[in-house]
Amino acid sequence: MSTTQPTTTIGKAANFAETRVGASVLVREFGRKIFPSHWSFMLGEVALYSFVIVILSGTFLTFFFTPAMGEMHYEGPWAPLRGVEISEAYNSTLAISFEIRGGLFIRQMHHWGALLFVAALSIHMLRVFFTGAFRRPRELNWIVGVLLVIMGMAAGFTGYSLPDDLLSGNGLRIIDGIVKSLPLVGTYLSFFIFGGEFPGTDIVARLYSLHIMIVPALLIALIGIHLVFVVVHKHTQYPGAGNTEKNVVGEPVLPTFAAKGGGFFFLIFGLVALISALFTINPIWNYGPYDPSPVSAGTQPDWYIGWADGFLRIVPGWLEFYIAGWPISLNINSAVIVMGGVFGAMFIYPFFESWLLKDKREHHILDRPRNNPTRTAIGVAGIIFYCNMWAAASGDIIAVFFQMSLNDMIYIFRIVFFLGPIIGYMITKRMCIGLQRKDREIALHGRETANIIRLPHGEFLERHEALPPHKLWKLTAFESPTHTPAEPNADGKITGLEKFRAKLSKFFFEDRVAPVTKQELEASHHDHDSVESNTHNQIGH
Repeated sequence: MSTTQPTTTIGKAANFAETRVGASVLVREFGRKIFPSHWSFMLGEVALYSFVIVILSGTFLTFFFTPAMGEMHYEGPWAPLRGVEISEAYNSTLAISFEIRGGLFIRQMHHWGALLFVAALSIHMLRVFFTGAFRRPRELNWIVGVLLVIMGMAAGFTGYSLPDDLLSGNGLRIIDGIVKSLPLVGTYLSFFIFGGEFPGTDIVARLYSLHIMIVPALLIALIGIHLVFVVVHKHTQYPGAGNTEKNVVGEPVLPTFAAKGGGFFFLIFGLVALISALFTINPIWNYGPYDPSPVSAGTQPDWYIGWADGFLRIVPGWLEFYIAGWPISLNINSAVIVMGGVFGAMFIYPFFESWLLKDKREHHILDRPRNNPTRTAIGVAGIIFYCNMWAAASGDIIAVFFQMSLNDMIYIFRIVFFLGPIIGYMITKRMCIGLQRKDREIALHGRETANIIRLPHGEFLERHEALPPHKLWKLTAFESPTHTPAEPNADGKITGLEKFRAKLSKFFFEDRVAPVTKQELEASHHDHDSVESNTHNQIGH
């Protein structure tokens, strides 16, 4: 251990931090962390940086927002509302928009940043799913990601419900209806949440507590856990020459990745600021204060909540019946069942796929989506399922735009609800298998050059060019999972659950294109060399 004392200001500061918090350990463990440079890994960074923007802009807004529903008459600068009875929450939001210097700009940065956060987080989760980055040892990190999506939706909903305008009030009215539709406890839960009969006088204050304290604290905790897992587990990487399950090829956090990340943050900040300055979002002064009697036409919630609202619009109204005198309103509370089913499926999928394959190995090399056709097809089916319900939330606007009957639009969305995912699944799986066959052909015979040659016996062939080693690696160095037949347990018996697993495994992994083997590559190169030799002999002759 050196006894030399630093003499510079930076050296003294570094020594101070080292002797008190052991900063060198943090730098050694995190600063040398290697990150691959593929563009898709930046999606997580976009989510993180937009979350920082949301926190900064939200902190500014807390100084001026009044989370109360006390009634008053508006006397501010917005002339159309002067003398109208409004709540204190709505009045303070109008004051932020029109009377606080830069208030409207910060409000819009907060809203656009929130939309970007959930969008980047959702696309990041799709990237993780399609590439198989959720497999062991990252199952828990996948669960953290799903929880982040849920908390992001919760943060968005509690946030845009705060201004107490007509749009947010209609959203709360939908939530009140869903809560009341729950058997036995619905009415009591509604009274508890709203502090009495809807809309009550406490809901804004309660949502405010959730929005600025509880939900952000959970989001920060989950982001911290996610980053810890990223450090503990070495980073995933795409297949390529030199990339193995035991290494990571990329750039260290310090100084390269940190410098790029800092610049990328300011790019995201500038983009959100530009959008916020040019495009108005949530103009509450046009909606007016919330009144339970009117409902605005053409209102839609933010996109990440819209899919649940869309389901409510297309579910048949006759799904309501009575059991022992108790009403069961599946035409309303089925939205809770659908949302719970979607997130429940997301939670268990990593363990489900591992169970199907009986695969307990660690995976650090990512899949190309085409090399796991069934998983990719399931993902596309889920996207179609989501987008259909999201579009259904705007069914009235779509009907007006295309001059169609709203009832016809509802029936179209109902048909797509069932057939869309099935058709998307079938087409995607066939496309993936077709792309695999094309990759196999290119790996064995090389790239087409559009150069036609004639063999001595008169046959015409197209000359193919051998692929560079790094491209050949990408096409051949991948795992193609096969279905695992039913196996007996320790007692020598094949259980019913094991038979069911084997059938599912066959459905998932029977359709496959086997990777090119080393022997096949050597044979194809030999044939290619023979053709080239014959061609040269013919030219020489």
